[in-house]
Amino acid sequence: MKLYITPTSGNAWKVRLLLSMLKLPFETVVLDTEKKEHKTPEFLKLNPRGQVPVLVDGEQVFWDSTACLVYLARKHGGEQWLPMDAAGMAGVQQWLALSNNELHYGLQWARGKKIGIRAIGDYEEYAAYGRNGLAVLESRLKNNQWLVGSRPTIADLACYCYTAVSPEGGFDLAAYPGVSAWLKRIEALPGWIKRV
Repeated sequence: MKLYITPTSGNAWKVRLLLSMLKLPFETVVLDTEKKEHKTPEFLKLNPRGQVPVLVDGEQVFWDSTACLVYLARKHGGEQWLPMDAAGMAGVQQWLALSNNELHYGLQWARGKKIGIRAIGDYEEYAAYGRNGLAVLESRLKNNQWLVGSRPTIADLACYCYTAVSPEGGFDLAAYPGVSAWLKRIEALPGWIKRV
């Protein structure tokens, strides 16, 4: 398998984490965003959106971190990372939605403003959206080990990456003890790897 990433992409980190936790061999292709390598005609054939991650597995090509996570979990993880029962699957989907909304457009975009990888938009608007996402996570994690059921799923990995780096965006995770403890649990899982 081949995974296309950029160094600052939390969405690519999600997929790298699952690949590592599943002990799957893969080649990493790091794209240079300053050189616009993610917008070249060759890359746009893989992902017409011009974004990472992109996962290539033989003839199969998947873009978007959620699609990559679902594919890997279902193909290689049995029910360990993506439950098959209706309630478990729906539970995972609702946390994937939080990851793709409040955590991405809140935590990540606020971080982008702080560290200079996002030039447009209003930091306070992003930060408010991010705090809402953290509050939703805390409401679940203050009394539960994992987001869905009694073990980690792709929902945890999806929500983890932008939450873990949110202090770079000005968020104080000490205000979210359930979230902070959950981050440590994820980092203790076999196969956990740092971002690039």
